[in-house]
Amino acid sequence: MSRLAKNPIEIPAGVTVTVSGDTVTVKGAKGELSKTFRKEVSIEVKDNTIILTTNGNNVFIRSLWGTVGSHLRNMMDGVMKSFEKKLILEGVGFKSAVVGNSLDLALGFSHPVKLPIPAGLTVTAEKNLISISGIDKESVGQFAAYVRSLKKPEPYKGKGFRYDTEVIRRKQGKKSA
Repeated sequence: MSRLAKNPIEIPAGVTVTVSGDTVTVKGAKGELSKTFRKEVSIEVKDNTIILTTNGNNVFIRSLWGTVGSHLRNMMDGVMKSFEKKLILEGVGFKSAVVGNSLDLALGFSHPVKLPIPAGLTVTAEKNLISISGIDKESVGQFAAYVRSLKKPEPYKGKGFRYDTEVIRRKQGKKSA
């Protein structure tokens, strides 16, 4: 059983949650998020709290119960304060810039890489630091992971994208005799 979803979820001040069918809409100071959930978990709003109950008792439904609770908490956190991921680009000749609504990258390929920035996200690039922020935790993490996948950090010189909190274990490389 999920320990996260067993307890009622408190709705913070300044946040409104509305449930219509399977769709939950969360409004706050930063914006509005809406998400559709499966019918196995019923969502109820009572007295400034959200109560989650399951419609069945098997392993899949119990695991879904906690997942729905985590998504609701992330939605409420996102409309109060934005989520942010920072990527550091290391390597000689690697460059990044935000031009209009796209992220332009020079990653040592024969061509420049141009990525369209998804709606709802704010991307800034200063020197070798790329900052991705938005109210939807899932889309911020997904875009950051996609950008990182274009040039993963390599263990010998540490070239490529890495998160600001990530530590790359370095290898020794060749030894001269």
